[in-house]
Amino acid sequence: MTIQRLQLAHITKRYPAVVANSDVSLTVAPGETHAVLGENGAGKSTLMKIIYGSVKPDDGVLTFDGQVVSPRNPQQARALGISMVFQHFSLFDTLTVAENVWLGLDKSLALAEVTHRITAKASEYGLDIDPSRPVHTLSVGEMQRVEIIRALLTDPKLLILDEPTSVLTPQAVQKLFVVLKKLASEGCSILYISHKLHEIRELCTACTVLRGGKVTGVCNPQNESNESLSRLMIGAEPPPLTHRPVHAGAVALRVKGLTLAREDQFGVDLEGISLDVRAGEVVGIAGVSGNGQKELLYALSGEDTRAQAPMIEVFGKAAAHFRPRKRRALGLHFVPEERLGRGAVPTLSLAHNMLLTRSNAVGKGGWIRTGALQQHAGEIIRRFNVKAGGPGAAARSLSGGNLQKFIVGREIDANPKIFVVSQPTWGVDVGAAALIRGEILALRDAGCAVLVVSEELDELFEISDRLHVIAKGRLSPSIDRAAATVPQIGEWMSGLWNAPQAAAKEVAHA
Repeated sequence: MTIQRLQLAHITKRYPAVVANSDVSLTVAPGETHAVLGENGAGKSTLMKIIYGSVKPDDGVLTFDGQVVSPRNPQQARALGISMVFQHFSLFDTLTVAENVWLGLDKSLALAEVTHRITAKASEYGLDIDPSRPVHTLSVGEMQRVEIIRALLTDPKLLILDEPTSVLTPQAVQKLFVVLKKLASEGCSILYISHKLHEIRELCTACTVLRGGKVTGVCNPQNESNESLSRLMIGAEPPPLTHRPVHAGAVALRVKGLTLAREDQFGVDLEGISLDVRAGEVVGIAGVSGNGQKELLYALSGEDTRAQAPMIEVFGKAAAHFRPRKRRALGLHFVPEERLGRGAVPTLSLAHNMLLTRSNAVGKGGWIRTGALQQHAGEIIRRFNVKAGGPGAAARSLSGGNLQKFIVGREIDANPKIFVVSQPTWGVDVGAAALIRGEILALRDAGCAVLVVSEELDELFEISDRLHVIAKGRLSPSIDRAAATVPQIGEWMSGLWNAPQAAAKEVAHA
């Protein structure tokens, strides 16, 4: 009789506002890549945290390599051979990459040896990262690489991956899949959470579906279609997007020769970036994480006001020196890539998080209009189908996908004239992604100028009218989405664009 790598029997976890897992059972064999599929808030991440020892179940039994275990913390889980890559990163901002990785490894290893192992592992798997960089200087995609490398360095028997490709480019995803298939062939079991159904079908040989914290199906995803997996997960297929022909109006947001020196030694210099975003169009920016996206978004949002005033124009006004509040007053709203910490204050309620972008919620004398905030947050929760314990729920209590829906919904609900959004569907399920993308297109059709920065090419091709690529702090000319191809955009991500040819296309478009 074959001993299973992992067996969960009747796992239940209750919280005051919700039952996250209810009588969940699943089995993972040695060398098996097993998907856990479900919409946002279905209980996937809670279940993984129970396996990893960071959450204690109320009921149920966990068996690992034939032994009943009850890891009380991640350190004990790692000692068993269980490693996890979280969707929300567990990294210390003030420490370097090497120091963060060192914390999860055998302390008998010297930091210099850990640094060497990181470099070797990064080179082996194509996950480029500098071990000496402080984590606070990394982009989200680079933080993802650190988490993956840290997990791989523990030589796990069971590797848990929670949305590991949400901020990776297609090329990086394929490299990761090579790594994962090699690990599985060597006997490592993998629990894989992703909302990208084509990834699950390519990589996984078994799948457990959760809905509302309960197991609602088990299948081999390689025998399923994207449509059938969607029905298993959300009970229906996501609605098709309606993408009407673009009728672009006047320029709403203009960037002219934006040149900015990096603010820290690990940042990226912006060099002569120019782009126009017109009313009634969606402009997409593709690129490998860490190529200047963060610096560009800081300049556009008003968090970085060092640029010369004329380099950024909002409806013809030189706005580079304007702070975020003044830009919002002109109609520019912004969704950052980091949900917790910049998009939302983790400890505040959803209602009070409305204060981040709603100055009209403060009445005369500086009193906060709490009732109005509660009502408004409740409307966003309903409109965007956010699963939360109401407007009073703390931001950190939501699943990643549900918090993303709330933050995007908060800014869309403000009826922006210019909407700048980074990674709009990071970590959300197929139904929620379709909802967010549909709302973005509805904004566009209502005359809003939309700029989307994303590392998901499928997303950009689905919603953009024109595309740019950012590489090493430079921006390619734009190309009509209909004329662009995935291989071409992938080539441009290396900075290899034919400027004269692309510029001619842009002139023809104008």
